[in-house]
Amino acid sequence: MTQTTRASAAGRRDARAAAAAPDSSGVFSHRQIITILSGLMLGMFLAALDQTVVSTAIRTIADDLQGYDLQAWATTAFLITSTIATPLYGKLSDIYGRRPFYLFAIAVFTIGSALCGIADSMYELAAFRAIQGIGAGGLMSLALAIIADVVPPRERSKYQGYFMAVWGTSSVLGPVIGGFLAGQASIVGVDGWRWIFWINVPLAVFAFAVVMRVLHLPHERRQHRIDWPGAVALVLALVPLLIVAEQGRTWGWGSGRALACYAIGAAGLVGFVLAERAYRDDAILPLRMFTNRTFSVSSVSSIVLGAGMFGGILLLPQYLQVVHGSSPTVAGLQMLPLVLGIMTGALTSGQVIARTGKYKVFPLVGVVFMVAALVALSLVVEADTSVWTLVPFMFLLGLGLGFNMQPVILAVQNAVSPREIGVATSSVTFFRQMGGTIGTAAFLSIMFSRLGTEVPEQIRQAAQSGPEAAQQAGALLEAGPESVLSDTSAINAYPALVTPFRTGFSNTLDLVFLVAALVVAVGFFVLWFLPQLELRNQSGIQAQQEAAGQTAGDTPGAGAAEDAAQAAGAAAPTSTAPPTGRPGDAEPAGRHRG
Repeated sequence: MTQTTRASAAGRRDARAAAAAPDSSGVFSHRQIITILSGLMLGMFLAALDQTVVSTAIRTIADDLQGYDLQAWATTAFLITSTIATPLYGKLSDIYGRRPFYLFAIAVFTIGSALCGIADSMYELAAFRAIQGIGAGGLMSLALAIIADVVPPRERSKYQGYFMAVWGTSSVLGPVIGGFLAGQASIVGVDGWRWIFWINVPLAVFAFAVVMRVLHLPHERRQHRIDWPGAVALVLALVPLLIVAEQGRTWGWGSGRALACYAIGAAGLVGFVLAERAYRDDAILPLRMFTNRTFSVSSVSSIVLGAGMFGGILLLPQYLQVVHGSSPTVAGLQMLPLVLGIMTGALTSGQVIARTGKYKVFPLVGVVFMVAALVALSLVVEADTSVWTLVPFMFLLGLGLGFNMQPVILAVQNAVSPREIGVATSSVTFFRQMGGTIGTAAFLSIMFSRLGTEVPEQIRQAAQSGPEAAQQAGALLEAGPESVLSDTSAINAYPALVTPFRTGFSNTLDLVFLVAALVVAVGFFVLWFLPQLELRNQSGIQAQQEAAGQTAGDTPGAGAAEDAAQAAGAAAPTSTAPPTGRPGDAEPAGRHRG
């Protein structure tokens, strides 16, 4: 390659970087923001599409792999790894920049998707979904952090509509695509459901290319330590506790294996706290952030609402498929009221917040809507309930979710130091996912525990209705109800028992929805203490550049005073904006684009 050619290539790279870079004051134009958003939305589309595709088709996948009663492993494994990876992405991206880790997340997600398509058992699928989760953990949290870097909090809601449009589109397309593929016996000689995962691969490759081209953000690299002890302790704390949440119904909650998981999880939690104390500001989750009231309230509420949110959403498609006999495609379309509710809630809250600057009211109202919807579902969900009866309650549940999704993240990003936006955003996302992981495992455990008694009871009652039902009930009970729980389509071999089975299944969901409502209700009392702070008018990059310019003139003790002022500002519900930087920090080691 000649020197002229190399210079030309370098010039093109510089031009592309400049196209998505701010001016000297750190301000991005609308066109630059849209350019950056294009890459982020592709990554978010992948993550959202995958979740909706799998949730709709999980029954078909589990039945084909002879493991309906093991389906929680596929869901829980994904949530475990995405939950653990999320805070790591946030912390490392604060240090090294967002771009390399966003690209890494896309690459790992692509590899996991390809592997999921070759799974031959539910255990293999769970392992490969775990790999997928490592990538997915960065796709959502880093996208939210990057937006905070380039758009001020007051204006950020204007761009939330783009994210919600992508999320809503993927939520609509996901069930349709998943249902269509899962409903095909084979495509090009391969099981149709396997293409649910393989379809991610070309999309992910395209997303990788776009992000590599358009995402170029200025970043101040600083001296640091990597909190590997904290990462290891976090794994030791979460994995055994989530495993026992899934297997407790089989092992027994007081069995030796369950007690061992409790002990390992508790030891891991203690180790994590000690590691975070030792690493201080370099910790994955700096403990001093919990002195910020906005952060602590948002974290607790995210755990609570995550549990109720994931638990409620997960079981609706299964109810539609098992009780109403809907195909995965039809079940996905029947979930549209929920999706429309989420989009309506998110767009409405975003526009109102942009005009008024008031965000606290939306999570509170959203929780009320969610509780009302879940209680209503627990009352109306029966074997003979019309799908149209569920529509208003699904929309109301979605509306409540939409009111909660972005305002809480916005509040946290606005209340912390700009150089900690990544760790703050990923931490709240982490707590929401952790709640979702626990909620998913717990609600599925409750469901299957009750199914083991409710379904046999309904079958025994049906056996008294006539000789045909009695004969089929005897055959099923002799084979064991577990045979139906492992493959729900097996109930079709017993025509006289289909209605009793569906009645038992719907009776089980009554309890699950009610428990989810009680869990979500706790979130209202937590969110009541969320401070209402004034939204800043600077993006994260603007604030960091301003803080960096002030650093040279600060005295050695300024950092402690700044931290104290920030904690005080976030501790009380006033209209005073928290500080935009931490001038006492050390001089950045270097500047690069990342």
